[in-house]
Parts: sequence; structure tokens; C-alpha cells
Amino acid sequence: MGKHFGELAKVRGIVTYKLSPFEQRAFAGVVSHGIPNTLRRIRSSIFRVVPPFIVGYLVYDYVETLHHKMSRKNPADYENDV
Repeated sequence: MGKHFGELAKVRGIVTYKLSPFEQRAFAGVVSHGIPNTLRRIRSSIFRVVPPFIVGYLVYDYVETLHHKMSRKNPADYENDV
């Protein structure tokens, strides 16, 4: 009674292959290929990612220190108060 979702259109010229979920190995090569690949990718991009964070932290620290200094009261303004 009608077509199912996978049979709605007939596409010619495109070959599709399917593998049974029971034949797949979901974690094949995670330790032998995944961890070294992750380390390689981190090493290749660390010099592009880390310097902006360092500059951002230094600017943040400077602004916070300056704000703390500016928000303090000047003790010289209150020398003559009794």
C-alpha cells in the first residue's frame, strides 16, 4: 500500500553500498589511529590557538588590576578628617 520512505524516488546513475550494522566495528582503530591522530592535530594547531588566549588573558588581567586600582579611595583625600 504505497511506497516506503527509501523507495520514494528512483535515482539512476548513483550506486549505493550498504554494510550490515552487525559487520561494522564501531571502535576499530581508536587506540592505534585515533589517539596519534588527535595528538598530531593538536600539535599542528597549538601555535594558532594558544597565543590569542594568552594575549586575551594578559589584557583581562591588566584591565582587572587597573580597575581595582582605580576603584580604591585615595587616602590623601581623607588626611584632615577627624
